[in-house]
Amino acid sequence: MKARLIQIDPADNVAILTEAASRGETVSGITLLSDIPQGHKVALRDLHKGDAVLRYGVVLGYLLEDVKQGMWINEHMLELPEQPSLSELQFSQPDEVRLPQPKRTTFEGYENPDGGYGGTRNILAITTTVQCVSGVVDQLVKRIKGELLPKYPNVDSVVAINHAYGCGVAINAPDAVIPIRSIRNTIKNPNFGGQVMVVGLGCEKLTVDKLLDEGEITKDNVIMLQDHPGFAAMMEALMQMAKSKLKKLNERTRTTLPIAKLCIGMQCGGSDAFSGITANPAAGYASDLLVGGGATVMFSEVTEVRDGVHLLAKRCTTKQAVDKLVAEIGWYDQYLAKGSVDRSANPTPGNKKGGLSNIVEKAMGSIVKSGKAPIVEVIGAGELPTKQGLIFAATPASDIVCGPSQLASGITLQVFMTGRGTPYGLAEVPVIKVCSRNVMKEMWQDLIDLDAGSIATEEATVQQVGEQLFNLILDVASGQKPYAEQFGLNNFLCYFNPAPIT
Repeated sequence: MKARLIQIDPADNVAILTEAASRGETVSGITLLSDIPQGHKVALRDLHKGDAVLRYGVVLGYLLEDVKQGMWINEHMLELPEQPSLSELQFSQPDEVRLPQPKRTTFEGYENPDGGYGGTRNILAITTTVQCVSGVVDQLVKRIKGELLPKYPNVDSVVAINHAYGCGVAINAPDAVIPIRSIRNTIKNPNFGGQVMVVGLGCEKLTVDKLLDEGEITKDNVIMLQDHPGFAAMMEALMQMAKSKLKKLNERTRTTLPIAKLCIGMQCGGSDAFSGITANPAAGYASDLLVGGGATVMFSEVTEVRDGVHLLAKRCTTKQAVDKLVAEIGWYDQYLAKGSVDRSANPTPGNKKGGLSNIVEKAMGSIVKSGKAPIVEVIGAGELPTKQGLIFAATPASDIVCGPSQLASGITLQVFMTGRGTPYGLAEVPVIKVCSRNVMKEMWQDLIDLDAGSIATEEATVQQVGEQLFNLILDVASGQKPYAEQFGLNNFLCYFNPAPIT
């Protein structure tokens, strides 16, 4: 396909190439002065050292050298602007936004005893209190899948909620609240049908009372391996408990539920220069359709949105949400400062190869996945939401940590945007993969569920792809399996733990 330039905002003085192009080629009326890779930025006019480089109508940075029209502007040529100040963020009533209304308003899911979010899957979850019991639980899962699960056709799967917490940890340290609540709240995920099965050792610091309510701590829900004389006895007790849980879960069947019963996670964002014009805007439109229909949508990743925090503050519906946003972002600023981490630590090498110059550019593309809906609540990593609508969940940007954090906050399905490619998946919730460029889908036909690259090639609009994604979300919520689920591609649960280890 012939290369062209995409300029997002009329004020922009750079544009990105849809295809790699060579020196001397004329693209969209501009002659290139060097070979430029796909997705990278081209100067639209002559610029001077110190000039601001604009994309999305936002200052990405300041030039360290003079630039001629048609030159390649890359990460090495820019000095970062200052971060938006948190102290200057104030609540003001957000502009009224008219959200698109979805044509579909229901999905086929699982009602839960607590009346909260509906499940998209019917899963037996086995939670561990400490990492050293994970080997036993892994063997248990194998036996359940081989011996028991075929007898309970309404149960989709059994998963082990293994983690690296519980022993040798500063359990009373202030930041320990983050991993503890993350594990505690994961147990309550709507896909687990209200059934509790916890396996502990008996000498760990993460005691059962930190994970369960007093009424839940019963012999029907909790097994301590040190109470049993050997492996065979442990497994027998565990299998008997699993039978009881599977019998109850097997009584669950899919029923028609309003989309207000959905809690969807939007993850990853500015993975390449196309993300902000294809995958993320499409995800944002799908998000607006969901929220417009009453669903709850979470978007995340503190370091990915930090440079656009002022844009998020303007969308918060209450002073409490703004205050929480400032508190969570401020905490993370201090957390990074402790490790002498600067802003250039994000983006990744893959992001830069995909055309992103720096974190400001990544932030602008990442935020777009939240759509235009007002932000009704801000929550910390692993916290449970209390409101319905668009929620900012303040998680780390690391994909393998963000996913479990959103899971702990109650998502029942996740949408993952990628421009560089990943086989990422979660066993606990289905994960839909959306790519930002056509070549990604061409390379990974059987891993990418939806190609948003057609927006860049002008074969489809943001709204059209957003509607496709919205419908795919409802289909997957109703039982359709995305590729990661079909292949059993499940990442480990890496919970965020900023607390000391002793």
